[in-house]
Formats: sequence, C-alpha cells, structure tokens
Amino acid sequence: MRLPEQLEEYRNIIRSPIITEKSMEQAERENKYHFEVHSDANKVQIRSAIEALFDVRVLKVNTMNVKGKARQRSYRHRTGKTARVKKAIVTLAPGDQIELVQA
Repeated sequence: MRLPEQLEEYRNIIRSPIITEKSMEQAERENKYHFEVHSDANKVQIRSAIEALFDVRVLKVNTMNVKGKARQRSYRHRTGKTARVKKAIVTLAPGDQIELVQA
C-alpha cells in the first residue's frame, strides 16, 4: 500500500496523458503511452509513478523536451509563445494496458 503523500507526489510528476491520433495508434500497436510530465522529473521517477498510479509494468521510458512554438496572439500581430513541456513515452510490458479514455 502506498502512502497518500507518495501518491500525491506521483500525481505531480505525471501531469496529464497526451491523447492524439498518433499516440492512440501507438498505444494500440506498440503498447506505448504518451504523458506530459513535470519538467524536473527523470526517467526513474516517471517509471515508478506510472507503475504505482496505473498498476502496470514499464519496460522503457523515453523523454523529450518540446519547445514552445511562436504564435500570433491577436489581429494586431502581437506574438507570443506556447508553453514548453516535457513529454514522456512509456512502453509497457506485453499484456499491460492503461485505460486513458473512459467511455
């Protein structure tokens, strides 16, 4: 049994799942799931958080820092940037899966 403080720490590491067409296709075909994670989290922390929160076995964790894109904010040509995020692609053991979308 995990302590509530530890579960709260894990929830802070894993910000949200990334649900796109590409990520859902990889989840079905290759058993890879995409998550937005805290920018200071390392692969070991991400692995333990996923295993504790979803009760699955993680084989591999790949991480990347995604830079913010320049965007036009208004009709007066003011520019801004989208937020930069850290993204993790988690490969699960065969037979394990995560229910991301509740029907």
